[in-house]
Amino acid sequence: MAKIEIYTTPICPYCVRAKALLNKKGVKYQEFNVMTDRAKRTEMEKRSGGHTVPQIFIDDKPIGGCDDLFELDFDGELNGMLGLA
Repeated sequence: MAKIEIYTTPICPYCVRAKALLNKKGVKYQEFNVMTDRAKRTEMEKRSGGHTVPQIFIDDKPIGGCDDLFELDFDGELNGMLGLA
């Protein structure tokens, strides 16, 4: 199973959508709330180069945000990345 990390805020609808897709796939992920943890926000920005949430990593590879995650799923690549293929 892949290691999945997602940096989020509780008020972000894109974060909710991304987590819903991951939940639908039945995979476990580690979530970091960058709204309440400045150190995690700084970590997210250094790792991804992005300033918006969500920022998603699969096996330490930056995937991008919600739209990127859904595009991988649409293209049939996400299940393999998650170890579900």
